[in-house]
Amino acid sequence: MSANLHQKIYIAGHRGMVGKAIVRVLQAKGYSNLVTRTHAELDLTKQAAVAQFFASEKPDQVYLAAAKVGGIHANNTYPAEFIYQNLMMEANVVHQAFVSGVKRLLFLGSSCIYPKLVPQPMAEDALLTGKLEATNEPYAIAKIAGIKLCESYNRQYGSSHGLDYRSVMPTNLYGPGDNYHPENSHVIPALIRRFHEAKVANAPEVIIWGTGTPRREFLYVDDMAAASVFVMELDKALYDQQTEPMQSHINVGFGSDVTIAQLASAVAKAIGYFGKIGFDPTKPDGTPRKWMDSGRLNRLGWQASISLERGIAMAYEDFLQTSAKNLRQ
Repeated sequence: MSANLHQKIYIAGHRGMVGKAIVRVLQAKGYSNLVTRTHAELDLTKQAAVAQFFASEKPDQVYLAAAKVGGIHANNTYPAEFIYQNLMMEANVVHQAFVSGVKRLLFLGSSCIYPKLVPQPMAEDALLTGKLEATNEPYAIAKIAGIKLCESYNRQYGSSHGLDYRSVMPTNLYGPGDNYHPENSHVIPALIRRFHEAKVANAPEVIIWGTGTPRREFLYVDDMAAASVFVMELDKALYDQQTEPMQSHINVGFGSDVTIAQLASAVAKAIGYFGKIGFDPTKPDGTPRKWMDSGRLNRLGWQASISLERGIAMAYEDFLQTSAKNLRQ
């Protein structure tokens, strides 16, 4: 598929970490007609508002990166909000994209769609083969529904209307725009904050929850955005060669994983913290391993390019800029 740099592209969720990165990648590639709306300007859970937006804007392509997201505590506390809001956003955007004539759409999901005890690395065909992790099941169900929305519209309207709606499932993401909250952030931003504060306080030791042995895969968010644009621009024949009508999603991972202990050491090094790193085995480890099988995407010609060390260094720069901005406000 040759890129038309003047086509109108709507990025839903452009203020989120992934949405911002998609905007950066599209702009860097020369796309000049990008459409965005804040939540205040367009509530994607409101069917009439979404219908009006698509009727007036008539975008050519859509990146559906908008979602209600949160950590384990938020997912456990607000399960109804997570499933309702994500289902409504997906249903409204996908359907109104179809109604307004959008031929190509990319839905961004999550690795949590896979069963809790799935064999590693997690391949696309593991979807719906077992029970989900209970703590984020409502969110995962909504993301699975998003995949099936895209597949169902393709199956019913692909031939008659030329629909080509695709889905990508990222591994654990980090980078600019991340959430560095001391309690509600994910592992890399949480470690960045903890080691930074330990460095400033000249603390002799930082204690990490668990044994440090679980393995996790991490992908810099601009790599995820680059993969998303790559998949969106793929010729349909190539995409169809690597997917199936009812198993059309594509994993996006870094390609390898690290232990939490290795991750902690890498973060400490990037920040310049030289104290001791300890572990508290009385705290939970979580799943022993979460690693995506990205073979499908690799065969299509894409691989991650930003190393964990380089990515952490850039994420730390973002943390420093974010902290300085918050202090000025």
